[in-house]
Amino acid sequence: MVTIPEYYEGKNVLITGATGFMGKVLLEKLMRSCPGVKAVYVLVRHKAGHAPLARIADMINCKLFDRLRDEQPDFAEKIVAVNSDLTLPELDLSKVDQETLADCINIVFHCAATIRFNEPLKDAMLLNVLATQKMVALAHKMKHLEVFLHVSTAYANCDRTLIEEVVYPPPVDYKKLIDSLEWMDEKLVSAMTPGLIGKRPNTYTYTKAIAEYLVQQECGNLNVAIIRPSIVGASWKEPFPGWIDNFNGPSGIFIAAGKGILRTMRASNNAVADLVPVDAVINTTLAAAWYSGSQRHTRPKSILVYNCTTGSINPFHWGEVGMKQYHVISTFKRNPLEQAFRRPNVNLTTNHLINQYWIAVSHKAPAFLYDLCLRMTGREPRMMKTITRLHRAMMVLEYFTSHSWVWKNDNVTMLMNQMGADDKRTFNFDVRQLNWAEYMENYCMGTKKYVLNEAESGLPAARKHLNKLRNIRYTFNAVLVVFIWRVFIARSQMARNIWYIVVSLCFKFLSYFRASSTMKY
Repeated sequence: MVTIPEYYEGKNVLITGATGFMGKVLLEKLMRSCPGVKAVYVLVRHKAGHAPLARIADMINCKLFDRLRDEQPDFAEKIVAVNSDLTLPELDLSKVDQETLADCINIVFHCAATIRFNEPLKDAMLLNVLATQKMVALAHKMKHLEVFLHVSTAYANCDRTLIEEVVYPPPVDYKKLIDSLEWMDEKLVSAMTPGLIGKRPNTYTYTKAIAEYLVQQECGNLNVAIIRPSIVGASWKEPFPGWIDNFNGPSGIFIAAGKGILRTMRASNNAVADLVPVDAVINTTLAAAWYSGSQRHTRPKSILVYNCTTGSINPFHWGEVGMKQYHVISTFKRNPLEQAFRRPNVNLTTNHLINQYWIAVSHKAPAFLYDLCLRMTGREPRMMKTITRLHRAMMVLEYFTSHSWVWKNDNVTMLMNQMGADDKRTFNFDVRQLNWAEYMENYCMGTKKYVLNEAESGLPAARKHLNKLRNIRYTFNAVLVVFIWRVFIARSQMARNIWYIVVSLCFKFLSYFRASSTMKY
């Protein structure tokens, strides 16, 4: 077979969701590692008064594209911004753009989706299902299309414990659901949503499952592949370690923990945190399109599904987030975030009541006292609002931090075996090689550098601030002990008697231990 760069040479590629996290990495990797690609068309909508061309120009100026800019200074000339809105009829494409795409596109990467877990069902269907349906319809008009690659999620079928690389039928007829949602009002849809999604935790996983089935049913003679990544995290190696640009998923958890805002979370220590680096996902995506496209005439026609996960191959557990050897907490102690609220420390529990207790003690009480101090000094309180937002986010994530799944990866293994030695190096997605300790440290530092935009020059001041917080904590604990003594022990004869008995027993134990040590000699 041809190599992956050879396959993409001279091809016109269409990408949806190119301004999103995965879309950016896909665009950068495709252009850098496949320099022979003819053109990359990206569907972009107007947003906040910015035209598609301006949005793309702004996007490619970020640090992610520095390496590509150095290697190929003129790479931007191959990017064609196409004005489009996936929520509107015919994707809001002009007739000219429709004809252009139909005449020239060879490969489609459909990455666009809403990833908000608590999106209203109507909105989630519009963005995840109906937009996919419109993209499939557009793909049918493309005269030279070789492969249509749909990006789904490994949690689309999270109502199952064992998830194989097949498309599962949804619990409802998607056509009837689409028709029904057209005339239902938001109040009625909201009331029906829990019954519709069933065992799934949110509308995101529900609509992604429906989208997969829709692609299978409506693809016809299209050559289709589906990629199912789990929790997509910072880059592992490319274009450099630790790149991340958002607060979604574990990034927000790590930042909240590093700031000392998050002190407790409901999670199982033994539950697999199926985190997969974004560059591993993108390499799998590019390789899957290469395999389906280059083998379209020789292999049996079927939709290939790839579970792009790590849990079954190289597992990482939620309980390891706070462990020293995995550098999440220790990284932020050695390289603290600026203006931390408290020193980093996170406790995990599966018990709802214990979690609520620690939320009250470790989250709400300190936040209330902090806001009280701000009010007394004439400043606007903000910490309780931050804590409230954090708790909403954690409630959404609880389902995923408390459960584990088993994903089959046979197609991913097959894909890897089909690749040559050079392609395996350039498009590496062998997560067996992933060193979690190193990766998690780079991830944490990536949130500091690229999400919070904190420079290394600010580290001395941040460390000084963290030491100050430690001293405040020790002082507070000392004052608390004195206060308890004065209020409860010094004023009560019974409390004093109990205190003296405890001290006496401790003294006797120490004396016995010392005598035993002496007798050994």
